[in-house]
Amino acid sequence: MRRRSGLLASMAIAWLVAMVAVSGCVTTSGAVVKIPVPVECRVQTPSRPAMPTELLVPGLALDRFAASALAEIEIREGYELELRAVVDACTAPVAPS
Repeated sequence: MRRRSGLLASMAIAWLVAMVAVSGCVTTSGAVVKIPVPVECRVQTPSRPAMPTELLVPGLALDRFAASALAEIEIREGYELELRAVVDACTAPVAPS
């Protein structure tokens, strides 16, 4: 009888160890891992406009030069806005699909 109870005890311990080992495999963490993936930017860079002051000839009247400089400021600001839009489009996070 003593031998049989020892065998049952060792079987119970083996079963308990097996259940503990298997229970570790059953649980899942369910964690979402976010990894940044580089994505090609498909926005075209706007072409640089011709600047009015680059087309001026030497010896031009001051008022004509000032008018060209003011026009160039407006053109550069518009070009800057286009470039910022391109940069924003290329650096915006990609929505998951």
